[in-house]
Amino acid sequence: MAQPETDHAKGLLLTAVGGMALTFDIPLIKLAAGDSWSILMIRSGATFLAALLVWSIWRALSGKSVPPLIPGKAGLAVAALYAVSAATFITAVYTTSTANLVFILAFNTMFAALLSWLFLGERPKPATFLTMLAMIAGVAIIVSDSIGSGNLFGDLMAACSAFLIASAITITRATGRDMGFTALVAVLLPCLLAAVMVGRQGFHVEAPGWIVFNGAVVMPLAFFCLATGPKYISGPEVAMFYLLETVLAPVWVWLIFAEQPTPRSLLGGSILIVALVAHSVWQIRAGRRRRAARALRRPA
Repeated sequence: MAQPETDHAKGLLLTAVGGMALTFDIPLIKLAAGDSWSILMIRSGATFLAALLVWSIWRALSGKSVPPLIPGKAGLAVAALYAVSAATFITAVYTTSTANLVFILAFNTMFAALLSWLFLGERPKPATFLTMLAMIAGVAIIVSDSIGSGNLFGDLMAACSAFLIASAITITRATGRDMGFTALVAVLLPCLLAAVMVGRQGFHVEAPGWIVFNGAVVMPLAFFCLATGPKYISGPEVAMFYLLETVLAPVWVWLIFAEQPTPRSLLGGSILIVALVAHSVWQIRAGRRRRAARALRRPA
């Protein structure tokens, strides 16, 4: 297998593992049963400590081959984006429904496509524009259900999270740097902010074991894989694997907590999922055809 194809397969495997791990994030947050600042502090703190531990062990065993924690100015920008997205995500968990949150987060695929077009010169195909229109319609249906219900702020926080993650993916793709640990150490900022707020308002988590497991194991695995993926595959392809959370997180929450999505949320989410899956399948097939055409043009 040629090296580009090997790298592409590696990127798909990494992001698939990361996307699957991410589906358990929201259920674990809810199982911990705490206030938002306490949850954010423990989740972020456990992730940061786990990242430092793994990085230190990796460095001790392999020397200079370990990826840097924050690779230069681009790494600082990516870290800042992930840090803010962590805060907006936790806010959304507590201010809107799980279904609304994960459906709107799926919009990061289209954000990634737009940002790649604006800053990397990767102009979307007509099929991508059609998918964007379908997604805008789906999100509009979801948000319309929240107007007047108190969930609109949470929906906006979910949209901010999607945009921030897409921005981080785009920068990673543009630089080609390994940002696997950058996404993990970035959580130090929201951890410190949350610690200040917990000091003022008090600490409340009924089952801290769930959120410690989430922060120390699930989130490092998920974000290391998802943040490393853009080194090998395109931003929209990476964002596609966030769809696993869109599809499975509401299922886990429904099974555990019996939290049922509203009809409008299901309708808008269905439009999003169908549009994204169809577009992603088309994109992957088109990429394979391009690679096959390039291989045929190469001299023997």
